[in-house]
Amino acid sequence: MRVIGTAGHVDHGKSTLIEALTGTHPDRLQEERDREMTIVLGFAWWTLPNGEEVGVVDVPGHRDFIENMLSGVGGIDAALFVVAADEGVMPQTKEHLSILDILQIQAGVIALTKVDLVDDPEWLDLVEEEVRQAVQGTVLADAPIVRVSAKTRVGLEELESTLQEMLGTRPPRVDLGRPRLPIDRVFTISGFGTVVTGTLTDGNLRVGDEVEILPGDGRGRVRGLQTHQTKEDLAVPGSRTAVNISGVDVNDVQRGQILAHPGTLKATRRLDLRFRLLPDVEQPLLHNTEVKLFVGAAEVVARLRLLGADSLLPGDAGWIQLELRDPVVTVRGDRYILRRPSPAETLGGGVVVDAQPKRRHKRFNEAVLARLDALLQGTPADVLVQASLALGPAPLAEVVKQSNLEVETAQAALDELLSTGRLVIVDGGAATINSKALVSNRGVWESLAANGLKEVTAYHRANPLRRGMPREELRSRLKLDPRMFNALVSDLVQAEQLLEFGPLVYLPEHSIQFSAAQQNKVDALLARFAAEPFTPPSVKEATEQVGEDVFAALVDLGDLLPVSAEVAFRKTDFERMVAELRALIETNGPVSVAQVRDHFDTTRRYVLAFLEYLDATGVTIRRGDERILK
Repeated sequence: MRVIGTAGHVDHGKSTLIEALTGTHPDRLQEERDREMTIVLGFAWWTLPNGEEVGVVDVPGHRDFIENMLSGVGGIDAALFVVAADEGVMPQTKEHLSILDILQIQAGVIALTKVDLVDDPEWLDLVEEEVRQAVQGTVLADAPIVRVSAKTRVGLEELESTLQEMLGTRPPRVDLGRPRLPIDRVFTISGFGTVVTGTLTDGNLRVGDEVEILPGDGRGRVRGLQTHQTKEDLAVPGSRTAVNISGVDVNDVQRGQILAHPGTLKATRRLDLRFRLLPDVEQPLLHNTEVKLFVGAAEVVARLRLLGADSLLPGDAGWIQLELRDPVVTVRGDRYILRRPSPAETLGGGVVVDAQPKRRHKRFNEAVLARLDALLQGTPADVLVQASLALGPAPLAEVVKQSNLEVETAQAALDELLSTGRLVIVDGGAATINSKALVSNRGVWESLAANGLKEVTAYHRANPLRRGMPREELRSRLKLDPRMFNALVSDLVQAEQLLEFGPLVYLPEHSIQFSAAQQNKVDALLARFAAEPFTPPSVKEATEQVGEDVFAALVDLGDLLPVSAEVAFRKTDFERMVAELRALIETNGPVSVAQVRDHFDTTRRYVLAFLEYLDATGVTIRRGDERILK
C-alpha cells in the first residue's frame, strides 16, 4: 500500500490533476470548491495499471495554509510535485520543495501541468529547465518531468506509468510491530461513533485491538477499519487508514495526536534533534528562539536551545534541543520541520535523534554532543548502545524500542554487542529483542558496581562495629529499583566482591574488631549470659553494660540473638533450648508455658519471649495454652 502526496504553488492545478487521475475531487469543503483553493488536507485514491492501489494526500499550496500542508506530507512514500507550465517556479514551489527535501521524501515525479495553456514549445522547454535548476541538490534532483493537462488529459497515461515505475523501486514500509497512526482528521458517523484517519506506520492494526490516544489517556478498541472506503480486518503499514474507535469520545481527540497500542509509545515535552537551517532564511538562528514544530500530524510551539554553538548560519546544520509547550509523540528517526511563528517562515528541519531525553542538556557539554553524533552517525550496534546508555539498565525490549531499529537489524546488532561484551545481560532471560531480560552497557554496569562497593565501604567506615550494611539501605542510596538492585548484588556476590549475611551485605575483608576496653566489657557480659543461660541479662541491661554499638555488633556476629525487644539469649544457649523443647514435645506431647518454664527453671517472662519467637519463626504452633511442633 502506497501513499503519494502533492506539493506545489497555489493554483498550479494539484487538485484538478488528482481529480483527473482518480475521478475524485479531493477538496472536501464547500469553501474550497467556491474559492478553487485547497485549505485543508484532501484525500483520494486510484488503481495503477499494474493493479496496485495508491492513496493520495492533496495539500494546500497557498502560503496561508502551509502549516496544514505540513500535517499531511510527512507520511507519504513519494511526492507528486506540481508546477504550472504557464507560471513556472513560484514562491510556494520553492518552499514546498524545501519541505520535501528536509523530510527526505526520496521518490517523486514532477508534473508540468496546464500545458494546454501554452502554445509555444520553447516556453515549455524554458520552464522545464527552470524546474530542473530549482530541484538541483534536492531529493527531486533526478525526478522525471512529465508534461500533462488535466483538462485535455494529455500526458496522464505517461504520468501514471511513471509513478508506477517510480513506486516499484521503493522498499515496502517496515513493520516494527508497533503500529502508530498520526491523526490528521477526526469526525463522527451516526451509529458508529468516533473515526480518525491517518497514514499507518510501523505496524498492523486489527479489528478488536485495544488502542490508546496519545498524548492523553484516552483508551478504546478498534471497532472497524477502512482503507480507501473498503472495510478491512487488518490495516498494514503505509496505508491511508480510517479507524472507528469505541470507547473514545470525538471531543477528546484532535489532529496531531497518535493512535497506538497501549504502552508502546510515550509522549514527551523534550526532543534532541539534528537540524539544518535552510540556505535562504534571512537571518541566523539564535539560541532560545521560539519556533513551531511539525512532526507527523502534530503542530507544537517550542523553545529552541542550540547545543554546541551560539548561533546557526543559513545553510548550516547543528544540534538542538526543543522544550515543548505541549507534549508530542515521536520516535527516533522521524523527520520534522521547524517554522518561525511570526513572521511566518519555514526555518528548516531534520531528524529526531532522541525522542525521550532524560534531562535538559548543558549547551556546551562535549559528552552530550559526542553521544548525539553517535546516535546520528553510528552503526546499528552504536545506535543500540546509545539507546542503552540513554535508558540505563533496562529490559531488552525497551532498549530495542528506544533504538527504533528494524527487527532483524536490532537482533543482529544485539548479538554483536553481547558477543563482544559491550552489552551484558545482568538478569536472566533470553538474548532476544523482545525479551524482558535486563541488559546494560558494560561500562554503566561496572560503574554501578563500583558505586555499590563504595557505599558499602563508606558504611563500614562509619559503622565499624556492624557486621554489614542493610540491603535496603544500600538500594536506597543507589536509587535502584528492586530488580536491578538484586541483579547488581547477585553479580557482586558471585564475583566474591560482596558477602551476604541474612539481610546484610559486607566486604570480604571487613570484620568487627573490638578495642581492648570493649573486649573486656564483651567478655564480662558473655560471662553473665553463660552463668545464667536461661535467665540472662535483659536487652536493656546488656546495652547499658557494653553500649548500643557493641551490643548490635554481638547480634551481627551471631553471639547474641534477641527474641523480643526485652529478651536475648546467647545463640548457643538458644539452640540448646530449641533442641530440648523439641525432645520434650516429642516425648510428652503438647506443652504449656508452665511446663517449659519449669523445664528450664526460668521465669514466665523469658519463656513467653522464647515461645512467641518460635511461633513467629515456624518452629512451634500455639493451640490454646499449649505448643506443638509445626
